Amino acid sequence: MIIEDPEFGEIVVRKNPLVQGARFSVSTSGRLQMTVPKYAGNFLIKRFLNASRKDIREKLPVKDPASQRARDAKKKILMKKAKEYLPYRLEYYAKLYGYSYDKVRLSHANTRWGSCSSNRTISLNIGLMQVPEQLRDYVILHELAHLNHMDHSESFWLEVGRHDKRYKEHRKKLKQFTPGV
Repeated sequence: MIIEDPEFGEIVVRKNPLVQGARFSVSTSGRLQMTVPKYAGNFLIKRFLNASRKDIREKLPVKDPASQRARDAKKKILMKKAKEYLPYRLEYYAKLYGYSYDKVRLSHANTRWGSCSSNRTISLNIGLMQVPEQLRDYVILHELAHLNHMDHSESFWLEVGRHDKRYKEHRKKLKQFTPGV
């Protein structure tokens, strides 16, 4: 559930039967998160919030509502661009180099550009739409190589190098960017 607050903007409220009282934290988007007992209704939720305002202001790095909305808008635009581009680029390289995967997933993780799971699902971060194309391609080729090597062994890097001769340079340049949106 999401409630709107004039001071903190949107607050994500989660109900948990094991919690007594209220717990506060900040999500990766900078929104305030509140975990309350399962039985808590709107009146009690607002009471918990009002009783904790001073502590929240002093102890938690909640972003202002305008920056939350700006981040949401940016994420929406990046997701649209990523849907139009990344699956097709992944498919292109998979066909070109003879890889086969089962599913592609788009994410907005804060720490990873991509991942490949043992069930042959490749996840690509929508933040890739903010980096130069050769770095996007490097991440795609990196994840495709994981289909054959689920580690970062010497064999894995040899395979990446067969498809991207400049992968060391690309890997280094990618560190100048952050995947979080």
